[in-house]
Amino acid sequence: MKTPAISRRAMLLGAGAVTAWAASPARALLAQAAKNALPASVESLLSQMTVVEKAGQLTLNAAAWAGSAATALNPAGAQTNFEGQLAEVRQGRLGGVFNGNGAEMARQMQLVAMREARLKLPLVFAADVIHGFRTVFPMPLAEAGSFDADLAERTARVAAVEATAAGIDWNFAPMVDVARDARWGRGIEGAGEDVLLGRIMAEARVRGFQGRKGLKATDAMVACAKHFAAYGAAEGGLDYNTVDVSERTLRDIYFPPFQAAFAAGAGTTMAAFNELSGVPATANHWLLTDVLRTEWGFDGVVVSDYTGDMELIAHGFAADEREATKLAFLAGVDMCMQSSFYINHLPDLVAKGDVPMARLDEAVRRVLAMKVMLGLFDDPFRRIDVRRERTRIGTPAHRKVAREAGAKSIVLLKNEGDLLPLPRSGKRIALIGPFVQGKRELIGPWNVYGTDADAVDLLTGVRAALADAAMVTATDGSGILEPLPGGIEAAVAAARAADIVVLAVGEAQNMSGEAQSRTDITIPAPQMALAEAIAAVGKPMVVLLRHGRALALEGAVKDAPAILATWFLGSESGPATADILFGAVAPSARLPVSFPHSSGQAPYYYAHKNTGRPNPPGDRVAFKARYMDVPGGALYPFGHGLTYGRIAYSALDTGDGVLAAGGKLTVRAVVTNSGARDAEEVVQLYVQDVTASITQPVRELKAFRKVRIAAGASETVEFTLARADLTFIGQDLKPTVEPGKFRLWIAPSAEAEGVSGEFTLA
Repeated sequence: MKTPAISRRAMLLGAGAVTAWAASPARALLAQAAKNALPASVESLLSQMTVVEKAGQLTLNAAAWAGSAATALNPAGAQTNFEGQLAEVRQGRLGGVFNGNGAEMARQMQLVAMREARLKLPLVFAADVIHGFRTVFPMPLAEAGSFDADLAERTARVAAVEATAAGIDWNFAPMVDVARDARWGRGIEGAGEDVLLGRIMAEARVRGFQGRKGLKATDAMVACAKHFAAYGAAEGGLDYNTVDVSERTLRDIYFPPFQAAFAAGAGTTMAAFNELSGVPATANHWLLTDVLRTEWGFDGVVVSDYTGDMELIAHGFAADEREATKLAFLAGVDMCMQSSFYINHLPDLVAKGDVPMARLDEAVRRVLAMKVMLGLFDDPFRRIDVRRERTRIGTPAHRKVAREAGAKSIVLLKNEGDLLPLPRSGKRIALIGPFVQGKRELIGPWNVYGTDADAVDLLTGVRAALADAAMVTATDGSGILEPLPGGIEAAVAAARAADIVVLAVGEAQNMSGEAQSRTDITIPAPQMALAEAIAAVGKPMVVLLRHGRALALEGAVKDAPAILATWFLGSESGPATADILFGAVAPSARLPVSFPHSSGQAPYYYAHKNTGRPNPPGDRVAFKARYMDVPGGALYPFGHGLTYGRIAYSALDTGDGVLAAGGKLTVRAVVTNSGARDAEEVVQLYVQDVTASITQPVRELKAFRKVRIAAGASETVEFTLARADLTFIGQDLKPTVEPGKFRLWIAPSAEAEGVSGEFTLA
């Protein structure tokens, strides 16, 4: 950070807070931009608003309609019933609600706003639509493994079509936090450990949620890039925990996906729960104003996370509610979620001169500008249509996209002896494990509106794929966290009667997601006991992992001849998995996170730096940077994933090996599929800056291409590197690039050799 945390806090707590806000170089420009976004009629409304009505526009609370989901998914905040909430709307004390329950609820609330409130300002309806609405797609981390930006945009587009049909204008997604610690359960919402993949997925999801026809389209909802910033760097992988990273790390790792989301047009962002080097993000003026507003020129709405301003008190940063309100608001949080602090305290803060009226107007203009962009002043009911809600949601076309996304998110980790794909006939198959059958554990963590009842389980998917459904049996064998009486015995009997065993083990959906941090990222002991017993039968065994994070695999699961990472795939879980199991779809996904050898390796990520005593992956050499009890590197690294082909890399061509100033360098490799099946390979380009004024990672992903390669064929895959691809944050905390030697790899993963060479940046 540029200023020590203690001096910045002292400034914030005194009268200097107002001065700091007013002196922000971009403040006047951004305020004018927001003003210019408002039609004269809306600007006139602003001039008529009381301070209470202005604070009301900055207040966002959980919907109180019966059956609304917010309070079930979050800790209790300010509570009321639906009639009480309608009274707040009449009084102009509420700007919007979130995680409500459908178009009818939105219709009733908007009618009160437009007929009974004094100024008739439309409400905005928000929601957490993280990986689908009623049609549920693979959790975002799984979908990132598709390495397919078009797919991510299409699933986000379907989510927007369904959510807007239920009256939703604003989506609290995408999460673009880089997450490098598998213990942190909230990694399920993002794109994993890599900056480039995070940037690409952020852009794609923003485009999908907001659409390409403008935010006034009835099927567009404004996106919210979250959580700003570095939430994924929580110490120990413990959710909500302290974050203490350098400004260089913020700019190199955690900022770029946000910048990509804003470049794609994301109209809002959400302040993170965590503190950042001593200053909570929700009250961090440097972060929310100096960087976001002044440096980047962001002119959209900043909203707190759920009770984020309230939590400044527990952080020990604010003494009470009033001070928490002042600190968050002057730092740059325009809208507060669920605490009601702004409506309760901003009027008095303004009256006493502790918050300038100009700052209040600035925030209100941003919220009104968002509502203008969404078309709510043209037609407050444009997304509220009960008939449309019945026809747009859960359609066969949407389920088809869910099935496609599910199959494209499954990673083939291991396939000894070409056990997969399985035959569709002639073999008896035993499906064993707690994730085989039943309407449970299907949609995954952090889904507000989808249900397991609408999803398809593995048994149903497999039966539909087989020529004779009688050739498959299903046995739970174990619970997720507890053994079942007689379960292992029944499962062993089923395995003995079968030719092939498919074992489905892993995490419950409530073992990943927000507030679901784990110290031990292994498969629970009762399921491991089941796995060992089934492996001892000696039948060919395919392991299907159900999980929301990278896992440390052990024993019979790790040693199984075939392993598929199937994550939480959503509504079409069973059919998507069956498509891969039986070869209707070839596996093409890659790991967006590294699987460590042991829980104790976490956080492990491929783009780490060398120490002065580096230990190569796989080695355990004394007096090196290594653990005594596991090999270096990952069990399965970022980017790893097999196909049903046989892929080899050869013939690296780096041209003259020189990237000249102002020029570009084209590099090529030949990728061959010598197998009997067509394949889709994710070809990855990695680079290492060998010597630099700031030490650099051992590898960084710079580009990738998904290439279809027919059986027996070869493809030449080409990448182009430019000088800008080699920038890093230098000693002066500015982007820089330095001439010198670089290593490069065109490879199938972050730790595979593929083909490698060198080039020089002139």
